[in-house]
Amino acid sequence: MAYATYAQADYAVALGDTPKYPPNFTHFEYANPNAPKGGTATFPMTGGFDSLNPFTLKGEHEVGISMLTLDTLMTQSDDEAFSLYGLIADDIHLSDDGLSVLFHINEKARFHNGDPVLAEDVVFSFKTLTEDSLATPFYRLYWGGVKKITAVDNHTVRFDFKEKNAELHLILGQLPVFSHKSFPNGLKDGNAVPIGSGAYRLKRTVNGRLSEFERDKNYWAKDLPSRKGAFNFDIIRFKYYLDETARVEALKAGEYDILQENVARLWARAYSDKILKKQKFIRKSFPHHNNAGMQGFVMNLRRPILQDETLRRALVLAFDFETVNRMSFYGLYTRDDSFFTNTELAAKRLPEKQELQILQSVKEHLPADIFTTPPISPPTTHPEKGIRPNLIAARNLLLNAGYQYQDGVLLDKNGKKIELEFLTYTKAFERTTAKWRRDLQKISITLNIRVTDTALFQRRSNDFDYDIIIANYANSLSPGNEQIEYHSCVAAKTKGTRNYAGVCDPAVEKILPHFLSAQNRAELVAASRALDRVLRRKYIVVPNWYSKNNLMIYKQNFRQPEILPQQFSGIQWAIQYWWVE
Repeated sequence: MAYATYAQADYAVALGDTPKYPPNFTHFEYANPNAPKGGTATFPMTGGFDSLNPFTLKGEHEVGISMLTLDTLMTQSDDEAFSLYGLIADDIHLSDDGLSVLFHINEKARFHNGDPVLAEDVVFSFKTLTEDSLATPFYRLYWGGVKKITAVDNHTVRFDFKEKNAELHLILGQLPVFSHKSFPNGLKDGNAVPIGSGAYRLKRTVNGRLSEFERDKNYWAKDLPSRKGAFNFDIIRFKYYLDETARVEALKAGEYDILQENVARLWARAYSDKILKKQKFIRKSFPHHNNAGMQGFVMNLRRPILQDETLRRALVLAFDFETVNRMSFYGLYTRDDSFFTNTELAAKRLPEKQELQILQSVKEHLPADIFTTPPISPPTTHPEKGIRPNLIAARNLLLNAGYQYQDGVLLDKNGKKIELEFLTYTKAFERTTAKWRRDLQKISITLNIRVTDTALFQRRSNDFDYDIIIANYANSLSPGNEQIEYHSCVAAKTKGTRNYAGVCDPAVEKILPHFLSAQNRAELVAASRALDRVLRRKYIVVPNWYSKNNLMIYKQNFRQPEILPQQFSGIQWAIQYWWVE
């Protein structure tokens, strides 16, 4: 997100400040400009793919096409909260009234078919993503503040805004640009590959189980400061495995080179020193300072049974994180405690100053205790008595709210049994929910666990056809427009969005615009804390966990830059900045 009063610089735009890197910078600090080019890197992926079109709502998408073959107007620095530097666009200018922005296209930019990147391509890309009915609705919501896009000339494109929006010109810099010759029949063709201008070209795919990309040795942007030292492998492969067992066995056979392990149990037990030594692997943790966001068991408020806050509170109370972390995760995880976990954006103590002003402006829509008590934190398990006190508290909450037991069966206010379904696509989550399921049975709540394939899971998720799923509210250090897709009424009613819980709340609706109008960092922090406090009070998520490290296993001949980015995903970091000797 950016602000109305930002330090404007043609080559870059920064978050309420001057960009960290000056106009004559040669490379990002966390990149090695002398990294050798060459070699092959193979990465494991879970599941499979049946679509090579990364923008459609339907299908299982191949991961590399969007990541490797498509450049964006500008590119983000990983050691600043939110700064964008030139890529396809070498110049950006926000109008004095803040109601339009101009991007000038680098005249050296070329698509893989040899065509120059022109303003008409930017217009085509934007309109395809925001107007085609088959495009994922994320784009329509994310750039919903744009009134009109115009090709001023061959190398200049102008976006006009519906109203003044503090961050819109920056997030437009994230627009992926593809040739106007792409998608001649629109997005209905799931295997139509966009014509991009990125560092790699798609070389081949095999049966939805392997994709291979070849580095474009004539990549037009290879000498730009924002690309120096990046994309060093000649070949990048993605191998897809149906489940984690197959993926682990594949590592033992040396079928891939670099893995980011996100399952603590596997990190602790699946990879013996003997196996790693035999296959010449290194195991290493790389610390990060990412906004951990909120991962959790999301309860779908579209289901009538889950519209009762008391039941949601009982479900939160019944989850025994401490025991699960100790027994299943070997103590490697820390619990999420906010929608902006691990940052200053998380609500703390009692509201004050600017946060208090925001909350007071929606006071009529909030419970009184939100002003008098600290923000809701996940319950903890008693070190000696275990989860039992929490289960007793959950049962008492339900009884006081009008639930009742008949013949040992818990009935809701309408006399119906409490039966819920947890939908997942992996047995890993099935194991982590097993204790939660058993503990809920102790207070006569039935939780059925449904493990399905990834395609069906994606379809049901898009249709909001679930009671409970695990979802991740991923957030940056500068939250903005994405909060509308996560929490707004329009997103709650639009299939395929990331409003997983179906939040449609008058207080939230009035807080969300503050993310678009923040004039400085303090106002952004206040808006984030106010939203965080309100969402946590609604008990829409049973908070899960996060790791403070990127857990990586890689072959001994791979190297990394000495300086780590402040915020990064291990796999994306490896793809973009590692090299092989």
